[in-house]
Amino acid sequence: MRVALVCGLAVLIVSAVVLAERLEDTFYVPLDDPAIQYAGPVSDPIARLEKQLESQKIKLDYAPNGWGYLPAVLKQLNINIDSQVLVFSRTSIQTSHISPRTPRAIYFNDDTAVGFVQNGEVLELSAIDPKQGAVFYSLDTEKADRPEFARRDDCLRCHQGAPTMGIPGILISSVHPVTDAEGRDSHGSAYITDDRTSFEERWGGWYVTGTHGTAVHLGNNPELTDPLNPGRASKEGTQNVTSLDDRFNTARYLAPTSDIVALMTLEHQTRMNNLMTRIGWDARIALREGKGTPDPAARDRINTEIEEMLGYMLFVDEEPLKQPVAGVSTFTRTFAERGPRDAKGRSLRDFDLQKRLFRYPLSYLIYSAAFDGMPDLVRERIYQRLFEVLTGKDASKIFAGISPPDRQALLEIVRATKSGLPKYWRAN
Repeated sequence: MRVALVCGLAVLIVSAVVLAERLEDTFYVPLDDPAIQYAGPVSDPIARLEKQLESQKIKLDYAPNGWGYLPAVLKQLNINIDSQVLVFSRTSIQTSHISPRTPRAIYFNDDTAVGFVQNGEVLELSAIDPKQGAVFYSLDTEKADRPEFARRDDCLRCHQGAPTMGIPGILISSVHPVTDAEGRDSHGSAYITDDRTSFEERWGGWYVTGTHGTAVHLGNNPELTDPLNPGRASKEGTQNVTSLDDRFNTARYLAPTSDIVALMTLEHQTRMNNLMTRIGWDARIALREGKGTPDPAARDRINTEIEEMLGYMLFVDEEPLKQPVAGVSTFTRTFAERGPRDAKGRSLRDFDLQKRLFRYPLSYLIYSAAFDGMPDLVRERIYQRLFEVLTGKDASKIFAGISPPDRQALLEIVRATKSGLPKYWRAN
């Protein structure tokens, strides 16, 4: 599987089905549009950390064992080690250091990701700016008197295109075996994945630790990425893997796992963050072109995009789990502990893992700075539509899979935990 969470130089071959989706039809949204100005100042978590370093308010300790600044950076960015996922397909600016014996580690929270490569020259980082979306950075691994995060807009060669809806964004993909009808030729293709992707098509090129019953995925299979014989690998020994110790030296990493629940969570939030960025950009451009008021055609287009995001937020097309899933790290617990929770102790971060990813089917990224950073006209429309769905005023077929008890629970949780709601949300 291929991941492009941080700066990568590999070209992804993306499924035509994925690219047929309307938002993914756009290859490029102008970075220099007066309403966007992507190259300008940003206020993402890494930019804020860099300012603290420049002012010497904090310092980054340098760790032994080849980890360098990694532990200190994770601590400053509030990223848990148990979020670690491991990818061995070569999609990074440091491809020569990546292999099944030396996979790249990625650590993440809701808005930031850090990539670590053994013996690499840099840490690779990405962060979500509330308005500009994904911004990319690197940090030299060599010890320095004043370590500095360098912005890497050159990463947009791979991180802006159809798979990211035309805006700077994050993507995750899976290497799939492809063989011709006569079996004479075989090669792998990379497909974008998120929570709508079937279990059987996920994680080619990744290590995956956890249990999932009889359900089968493409992870833990280095032969899928073997250029000499790709696509012909056996799945023997690749399913329900709970330890990676026999595959490479796990002591070289901060954690010995590549947790399945962390992978599923990361897949969900990558597309959600891209949706918020793309719709926010479109709205800002429409507001500029309409001198503060989008014309009717632009508003209709934005409302259509909002409907797509609303469906994704509510997991209406989520691929159901055929078997229960369980991770082997503490990620399932620590992710849920981040809350917030209502008076009944419920949180949008609570996992289900029996039939679906989350217990309450509404994206936890409703709490994110990226959500709050979208233009008012976008958030107002989302709040209106979400209220209509959760109160049952919208009983259309697309939302039929959300049960009345779930709608009521979501309404109560959002009312109790989300600030800035319109007044009509508070009415009994």
